[in-house]
Amino acid sequence: MLLAFLLAASVADWVPVRWPSGDVKSLDLLKGTVVNCVLVEPAAWSKEFATAAAKQGVDVLGVVKPSKDALDQARKAKEFGLTGVSLEGEFDDNIRKTLADSGIRFIEIGLRMRMRMDGAALVSATSQGVWAGINTVEDTAKAAPSGGPWIDTNTGFLRFAQAASDLPIWIANPPPPKTIIPVERYLQSIGDAAMSGARWVVTFENDFAKSLLARDAKALEGWARITQLLAFLEEHKAWRAWRPGGEMSVVQDVNSGALLSGGVLDMIAVKHTPVRPAPTSRLKTSMFKGATMAVNVDPESLNDAQKQVLREFTRNGGSLLTGPPGWKFPSAKPGEITLSKEDLEKLDAIWKEVNTMTGRRNLGARLFNVSSMLSNLLVSPDGKQTILHLVNYSNYPVENVTVHLTGKFTRARIYQPDKKPLDLAVYPIEEGTGVDIDQIREFGTLLME
Repeated sequence: MLLAFLLAASVADWVPVRWPSGDVKSLDLLKGTVVNCVLVEPAAWSKEFATAAAKQGVDVLGVVKPSKDALDQARKAKEFGLTGVSLEGEFDDNIRKTLADSGIRFIEIGLRMRMRMDGAALVSATSQGVWAGINTVEDTAKAAPSGGPWIDTNTGFLRFAQAASDLPIWIANPPPPKTIIPVERYLQSIGDAAMSGARWVVTFENDFAKSLLARDAKALEGWARITQLLAFLEEHKAWRAWRPGGEMSVVQDVNSGALLSGGVLDMIAVKHTPVRPAPTSRLKTSMFKGATMAVNVDPESLNDAQKQVLREFTRNGGSLLTGPPGWKFPSAKPGEITLSKEDLEKLDAIWKEVNTMTGRRNLGARLFNVSSMLSNLLVSPDGKQTILHLVNYSNYPVENVTVHLTGKFTRARIYQPDKKPLDLAVYPIEEGTGVDIDQIREFGTLLME
C-alpha cells in the first residue's frame, strides 16, 4: 500500500514532454528545467539514455503503439531500464493485465471517450484534443457567436475530467501536421490545460525539434519560455487542488457530452462565466454549496438519489434549468471530439435557455477587454482565497483587463511567469470588488484575499 501511494505521488508530479531524441547529449537541454518525464519512440530506446536520464532525475516512458509486437516492445522497454511505457492507441485488457503481472509500469493515452477515470490507472489521458489558440482561416480570425475571435480550447472537457477523477489529467494531442508553430501557441496549449488543473504533454513540431536539438538560438529562446511557464506552474502546483468557484453548476456526464469540445461547459466558459462541472456519477449535495444556478443537461439519465440532490438544491433556493421535454444531448460519433453543425443546432435549444437564465448577472466574475482570453475561477480549500486564471490566446499581450468579482476582497496580486508578483489596487463596485490589470502576456493568475 505504501509503495502504491509513493508511486501515485511521483506520477502526480510528472512534468511530461515528448522527447525527439535518444541521444544522451540531448538531455543537457533538460538540465535546470522542471521537466522530469520524457516520452520517447522505440528508435530512441537504449540503456545508456535511460541510465543518463535517471541520473538527472528524469523518468523515461517508452511509447508503445498497437501492433502484434506490442507486448514484446513493452518487455524490451523494461530490459532497457525505462521507467515504464506509454500505451498510445487502443489495447485490449490482456495487455494491461500482462504488463501489471510483469511489474511493468504503464500509462494509457487513447481516445477521449475512453479516458480512464478510475483508480486502477496512473493518469487519465487522451491524445485527442484541439490545438489551443485563436482559430484562423486564411490569416483571418474566425468569429465566435459573441462577435469575438473563435478560440480553440480543451478547457470544457478538461474541467469535467478534473472533477470526475482523482487522477492526474493529461492531454497529449500532437501539433497539426506540416505546420510551423510559433512558441506562443505552445504556451497557449500549456496554459489552456493548466488553468483546468491538467497537463499538456509538450510535443514539438518537426522543425522546432530539429532546431532545438541543433541548439539554434531562436529555438533555445522558445524552449526557455516554455520551461519558464512549466516552472511557474510547478511553483504554484497547489492551485491544482483548488475547487471551481462561481455560482453556476453544470450537471453532466460522459454520456451527455461532457467529454466533447464545444459543448455546454465550453459555451458558458467563453462568456467568462465561472462554471462548476458536477459529474452525474459523483453528484452530491456539497457540490452545490454557494451555487445559485444549475443546468441539468440530461435529466433522464439521473437515478432517484441524484434527482433528490437536485430537489434539495431547488428547495434551498437554487434555480435549475433542464433540457426541453424529450430533448437528448447529441451522441458523439465514433472518433469525433466535437459536435457537428447539426448537433450544435440541437444544442442551441438549451443554450438559449442558459443565456436567458444568466443574463448579464455576475455569477462570480465578470471580465472586460478579454475577447482573446479565457478564464477559470477557483477557490482555496479553506475558502479564504480566490484565484482567477487568465490565458491569452492571441500572440500579443492584452492590456487594460478589468475584473469584477462578487464578494469583498481587501488584497489583490497578479502572478505571471516572466514577472515578479505585483500587488494591485482593489476598489468597491456594486457587485463586490473591482481590479484592473495592466497587461497579460500569455498566462496570469489573479490572487484575491
